Amino acid sequence: MTVTAEGPLPAVPYDVAVVGAGVVGSAIARELAARPHLRVALVEAQDDVGQGTSKANTAILHTGFDAHPGTLEARLVREGSRLLAAYAAASGIPVEPVGALLVAWDREQLAALPDLARKAVRNDHQDARPLDARELYAREPHLGPGALGALHIPGESIVCPWSTTLAYATQAVRGGVDLHLNSRVERAARHDGLHTLTTSRGPLHTRHLVNAAGLHADTLDRLLGHRAFTVTPRRGQLIVYDKPARDLVRHILLPVPTALGKGVLVAPTVYGNVLLGPTAEDLDDRSATRSTADGLAALREKGRRILPALLDEEVTAVYAGLRAATEHDDYRISAHPGQAYVTVGGIRSTGLTASLAVAAHVMGLLRDSGLDLKDPVELPPVRMPNLGEAFPRPYQRGGDVIVCHCERVTLGEIRDALTGPVPPRALAGLRRRTRAGAGRCQGFHCGATVRDLFEKKAGHTR
Repeated sequence: MTVTAEGPLPAVPYDVAVVGAGVVGSAIARELAARPHLRVALVEAQDDVGQGTSKANTAILHTGFDAHPGTLEARLVREGSRLLAAYAAASGIPVEPVGALLVAWDREQLAALPDLARKAVRNDHQDARPLDARELYAREPHLGPGALGALHIPGESIVCPWSTTLAYATQAVRGGVDLHLNSRVERAARHDGLHTLTTSRGPLHTRHLVNAAGLHADTLDRLLGHRAFTVTPRRGQLIVYDKPARDLVRHILLPVPTALGKGVLVAPTVYGNVLLGPTAEDLDDRSATRSTADGLAALREKGRRILPALLDEEVTAVYAGLRAATEHDDYRISAHPGQAYVTVGGIRSTGLTASLAVAAHVMGLLRDSGLDLKDPVELPPVRMPNLGEAFPRPYQRGGDVIVCHCERVTLGEIRDALTGPVPPRALAGLRRRTRAGAGRCQGFHCGATVRDLFEKKAGHTR
């Protein structure tokens, strides 16, 4: 097991290479690690796992109640929701089953709720039920005026997306997978039964290839002669409100969905904050993760209607992520047995929820493509450090120095992250692993100390 970020890649061919170490690619690598007879590589363009869509989403564990019935996405989200809930409980990933309210603000939206309830039943979600305005405001007293009713979805939950991707990657690496960071795939070709990936760190050879490249999945697909879909980056901007805002909202507040997605929501987070967003802007630039004044203004206007008191709260941060939207209404997951190649494309905002089910589905496609999988072994369990406010945190035990007072992150947590199987290679990666610097002061007070700890560890390991 190795984690590399510089130098040439191994010359010996791998049995399987997975391109893309987001939540889906890491889940696939984890599943492959349970077959110790295979030599597996997880190849990532950036300097850490979960750096793309996986790090900038709404952090919701979906039930799939509103997916298109009969689609692959609907099935994998439904299966994945159960799998991830169980995995999170066993691995220490914080999950809070707060439930969701699909709020109707006009007669047309109210009339759409019965169809959405029937869709939920078709998606094997039996618990959705309508609420009248009185029940709705009893559940959410700070909701803006004028709501006519809602559909209650009890199973929707909030989850830590950073810990999920890291847990998968950690188990994969501990299970023998080689994680190659800073390895952007520039060209791909297949000759004599072997794929050759030309990366920014040199060539990598593999017998079987899995494309989980997210926003760049169509690019890799085209290098291998396929044109089944085109990724159009869909930017979602979000505003993060400070922890005192958490008392304003009890559920995930969802709008009635449109063709562009689930729309602007208000949701608590497991970290104790409140999210407002996302926008849905189709772009050409696959790196356009900047927030814009117009986008944030539009979010505040939406938020003023949904939860007026939220606009009086302090903003901790703003961020933007890109979803890998395509021209299709379903995931684009397919096998090309003649090429020993599997495409995993078009995985949008539900990818976090569906990740473990996607990984299991891909195993079947790899088997159909001729890969000898054998029966899986049980991987050693992983226990992630808790980042959620609803569960015990290390600072509560006492006996350790608190370094980041906004997020109450201890020295021990930072040291554990710096020495983990998949350590951070930048301060942003350390922030995702510990929350240090992610609070209301954005590292103003703890930044120098955190940087010093990080640089001392980085210098020691060079």
